[in-house]
Amino acid sequence: MASAVLPSGSLCAAAAAAAAAPPGLRLRLRLLLLLLSAAALIPTGDGQNLITEDVTVVEGEVATISCRVKNSDDSVIQLLNPNRQTIYFRDFRPLKDSRFQLVNFSNSELRVSLTNVSISDEGRYFCQLYTDPPQEIYTTITVLVPPRNLMIDIQKDTAVEGEEIEVNCTAMASKPATTIRWFKGNKELTGKSEVEEWSDMYTVTSQLMLTVGKEDDGVPVICLVDHPAVKDMQTQRYLEVQYKPQVHIQLTYPPQGLTREGDTLELTCEAIGKPQPVMVNWVRLDDDLPQHAVVSGSNLLINNLNKTDNGTYRCEASNVVGTAHSDYTLYVYDSRAGEDNSIRAVDHAVIGGVVAVVVFAMLCLLIILGRYFARHKGTYFTHEAKGADDAADADTAIINAEGGQNNSEEKKEYFI
Repeated sequence: MASAVLPSGSLCAAAAAAAAAPPGLRLRLRLLLLLLSAAALIPTGDGQNLITEDVTVVEGEVATISCRVKNSDDSVIQLLNPNRQTIYFRDFRPLKDSRFQLVNFSNSELRVSLTNVSISDEGRYFCQLYTDPPQEIYTTITVLVPPRNLMIDIQKDTAVEGEEIEVNCTAMASKPATTIRWFKGNKELTGKSEVEEWSDMYTVTSQLMLTVGKEDDGVPVICLVDHPAVKDMQTQRYLEVQYKPQVHIQLTYPPQGLTREGDTLELTCEAIGKPQPVMVNWVRLDDDLPQHAVVSGSNLLINNLNKTDNGTYRCEASNVVGTAHSDYTLYVYDSRAGEDNSIRAVDHAVIGGVVAVVVFAMLCLLIILGRYFARHKGTYFTHEAKGADDAADADTAIINAEGGQNNSEEKKEYFI
């Protein structure tokens, strides 16, 4: 293995020149002296390898650069910036930038940290190993810049249901370009983005077209940033949507819902809208309201109902968006309608019970008769031959049979 040897006189002369030089030049001469000394002592670099990794860091944070030597033989390690200025030579820092600090120095590693990283620090940093020939590799520092500002703008502060509005979100000055995602409540929507580049920085504007309904009132529209330098960065605006009233008629009295002659009817009109309706109006379709009907705010009261009050009653409510209504159909029953119905219900129940008992009794009787006839099947009783047991022959038996000759003619049987 060959060595590079410099005359000792040259080294002495260089040291003397460094000592006598002005302060501004003294540092450079000292560095040169270190290089000459290293060159005089370093053997060839056969079998040595430099190792490093690229670094990605968020602006304002700390980047760590590591120059490592595999199979080290005590060769000198040096770190240079993208302008090829020496940051560290062994454990000595010639560069007057205090953001660079030595983390570790040994024969096999030179590790340096760079604090408060800015976009201007991005680029290639060189690791050099003073062998013969010299070895050099580079590591790249990539600086991520989160958006400087995130703004959301809605075309109209107040929209009307069914209207299409435009919503814009802008993420300014980021690196790389930001991806913008849209949400309405928990539902993700799709917008259209445009990217503008300026001096290695990117401004992204996303546009969302949204058709709103009454269910969107008070719902947040969220602009969320998807960027490697930041998490959970978002801004939002709440939708304000005006909509026409929603009307519902509530039967307050009678509670059972059966309206009979002489009873009182009370209806309540419930109307909700934005803006809130300030008044409601009661009308009767195809006729005027009964003279004894009383309207009090949103309530309609009709005392002493009769069948002339039958009809459809409508509650109308309106605001600046529109008008809506709800209908209630009144039918007045006879005064005893409820009682008659209950009596008929009782009668039907009694009749049904009696019929069920009769049917059950008949079934039981049929079962008993069926069992009786099944047991006596084939048994016959006759008095035709009574008194003929002692006859000598068949003709005598017929003659002596009870009933005399007359009956014998009627009861005679013939055998073949």
